[in-house]
Amino acid sequence: MPVNIDSPFARKIAAFAFLIFILGLTLWVLAPFWAALAWAGILAYVTWPLFERLAKRLSGRATLAAFVMTVLVAAVLLVPMVLVTYTLAIDAVAVAAKLREIAVQGLPPMPPALTELPGGEWLAEQYRRLQADPAWIRERIETLGLANPDTVKALAGGVGRNIAKFGLAIFALFFLYRHGESVLAQFHRVATHWIGGQTKAYLHAVGVTVHAVVFGIVLTALAQGTLAGLGYWVAGVSAPVMWGAITALVSLIPFAGPLVWLSLAAGLFIQGQTTAAIGLFLWGALVVSWVDNLIRPLVISGPTRIPFLLVFLGVLGGVNAFGLIGLFLGPVILAVALAIWREWLESERNTTRKN
Repeated sequence: MPVNIDSPFARKIAAFAFLIFILGLTLWVLAPFWAALAWAGILAYVTWPLFERLAKRLSGRATLAAFVMTVLVAAVLLVPMVLVTYTLAIDAVAVAAKLREIAVQGLPPMPPALTELPGGEWLAEQYRRLQADPAWIRERIETLGLANPDTVKALAGGVGRNIAKFGLAIFALFFLYRHGESVLAQFHRVATHWIGGQTKAYLHAVGVTVHAVVFGIVLTALAQGTLAGLGYWVAGVSAPVMWGAITALVSLIPFAGPLVWLSLAAGLFIQGQTTAAIGLFLWGALVVSWVDNLIRPLVISGPTRIPFLLVFLGVLGGVNAFGLIGLFLGPVILAVALAIWREWLESERNTTRKN
């Protein structure tokens, strides 16, 4: 039976197919920039109260307020980011050079302080065994690829790409400040048209979750950085304030914070400062790391009414799926899913009561 292309049904199908086609092309064109745009959206949302206060102080001049806020956010984020990037780049080059040296010459002489540790004789024996098998060590280093100059170049390229994304996010942030209210109102109208009356509840869940996750992660990182910096100062680490700031920034990534104080404790141990190394290790393991278990659940789970386990899985799964932006997208997605689940349960209870 031939299809009448002039029928209303055929025209609806054609319009829907054209809409899907355009939407798909739009997503494809914007795909390389989603992470940067998401960061801009999160930064704009979290700092929006400050923008509103600044706009009032500037007599409602939104463009000037948007420019000032964008410069302030860029300065606050850019300086620590450049510091951490530079430090990590220097350390990565130094580690790669040291690994190449070990691959050629074998392990250095055993640190004398090794035998002073609990179980030191056993550790010393294992070290001597590794020294006696340089081929195995060389194979392990080659497997890791950390001594390969191409790996260092790839790392540098990744850092460069992330800085470029950060620049794009800051650029987009200005326009979100300037036109944020209008964009949000348009999005709300479109979402209400497609989703219905529950749009407000879902957007509220997203807003509360982003706010709680951002402040939970940031407060936890600041606390860890402050306590770690205190430990670095007591242990005699050079530039403890800088290393504390680096620890705070690295702690934004789950489970990454210990990499800093473990590396510094290992450096102290290699230098023969056994007491300081053990003290810093215990301080990091017993105090710095446990801050995460105290602050994050209180700040995140309370306002969002989301079980902390779900937030924890959302952070880890989000990072795995989306990269660093997944720190926030993962919990947000699970928060919306939980809001839908609770809505269904409430609807089911209401239906049961009526019957």
